[in-house]
Amino acid sequence: MSSRKTTLFYALLIAVASVAVGMVIASRLDLSPASSAQTMAAPPMNSAPLSGAVDAGTFRNIAKAVSPAVVNIRSTSRRQVQEMTEFFGGGDDLLERFFGGGRGQGQGQPREQETQAAGTGFVISSKDGLILTNNHVVEGATKIEVSLFGEDSDVYHEARVIGRDPLTDSALIELVEKPRGPLTEVKFGDSAQMEPGDWVMAIGTPFGLAHTVSVGVISAKERPFPITDGRSQDVLQTDAAINPGNSGGPLLNARGEVVGINTAIYTDARQQGNIGIGFAVPINTVRELLPQLRSGKVTRGVIGVQVLPVPADALAEFGLKERRGALVAVVNEGGPADKAGLEPGDVIIEFNGKGVRSRDDLVGYVVATRPGSTVPVKVLRDKQERTLNLTVDELNLEEETSRSARGGGSGPSEPDEQASAGFGITMSPLTPDIMRRLRIPEDTRGVLVSAVEQGSPAFRSGVQRGDVILQVNRRPVSTPTEASRLLSQVPDGSTAFFLLLRNGQETFVTVRKQ
Repeated sequence: MSSRKTTLFYALLIAVASVAVGMVIASRLDLSPASSAQTMAAPPMNSAPLSGAVDAGTFRNIAKAVSPAVVNIRSTSRRQVQEMTEFFGGGDDLLERFFGGGRGQGQGQPREQETQAAGTGFVISSKDGLILTNNHVVEGATKIEVSLFGEDSDVYHEARVIGRDPLTDSALIELVEKPRGPLTEVKFGDSAQMEPGDWVMAIGTPFGLAHTVSVGVISAKERPFPITDGRSQDVLQTDAAINPGNSGGPLLNARGEVVGINTAIYTDARQQGNIGIGFAVPINTVRELLPQLRSGKVTRGVIGVQVLPVPADALAEFGLKERRGALVAVVNEGGPADKAGLEPGDVIIEFNGKGVRSRDDLVGYVVATRPGSTVPVKVLRDKQERTLNLTVDELNLEEETSRSARGGGSGPSEPDEQASAGFGITMSPLTPDIMRRLRIPEDTRGVLVSAVEQGSPAFRSGVQRGDVILQVNRRPVSTPTEASRLLSQVPDGSTAFFLLLRNGQETFVTVRKQ
């Protein structure tokens, strides 16, 4: 993986928590998948309620039945790496391998080397030799090899990528030559049934130890795991031991059915192995994608907005009686939403005839919509409902990630500053010099945010130093005095609407006045 992508991924993980979130396996490789465009139906799943006692033989029987379907994966790639020892404190550990670390490079000069990484997968079709694993296990690999249960550790079978999906960190690979004997397939459970406290088992290859079994419970469900700016994947959290090498392996319920694909762990500065917090992508999510993975391409819709939850303390200001909808924070210039007339500050309450209860509802509806479809979108603007017709585009995750990575600098403090009581921001005139340094279009009229008080309402709402305030409560502002006057008219405890310019994009933000 390029150093730019490495830096982006690490920044996203740091932003989510005070501890680093490391992917389970150290694989970021570069393969162009060879795929025969075939189709397959989603495998059946068992949705019967989980019941019955767990006894001394339960996990022994699961391990005996399912281990033959679990495979070890060895991937090889050639990539640019650089020395990361000084940053991470030394050691060829998980984070160092994941983020492209190497040894002996002195001043951090990049070099190309052949690297190998180990992961796990599981057979879903004995007839076709199809195996599910994580995208990050095989992404970019120049060579993929699979070792089967019961074979000697030095016997590997060549495999190739059929389809992969970074958003769910899933990949479908195929054995190039089928083994002589029959393969064992896994059975699919229903991940939607899983609740905190349910027993689960993980099988994988942690630290190269093939077919290791660990047992725990579901610790939480629907944990958002960051993929890129503004996008996340809900995952299952488990305390079943997951370590480097478990990536792509199955998470099984008490019937021995797959309910998740193990994909990530929390790590901290002291320990980069299992600390009891692991994550698995729900199998229902991946199961629905299998026909597309089999065809070699996963297609999703996108409308070109960034959305936020509607603030619970600002329902009246938006004209809502209950908390529902998705608040449009950013409209990408030239995107489907922009062409349809959506604006920052709109609240999307209905998409293609379906009510939008939350931000996640909207994201789910959009990505499931076929690109090219024209759908009605109902929004609240200035407390009035209006319906816009929008043509859904195709999601390009790599392009979206690249766009999110591009950023501008923060503006310096300038004279004639004006503070905003109750909001925690200091504003300065938008001078020609600042506009030139921040690459702001010459015709922009607004006010520079020159400082944001730590812990203030503006800070908590995401306002940043260097933002340009274009509007306050939907009224344009061009001087700090004008903006300060409008903000002073907001009663304590009420919400102000800000339209900001940040990195060339208009962003809608709500801030509750103290």
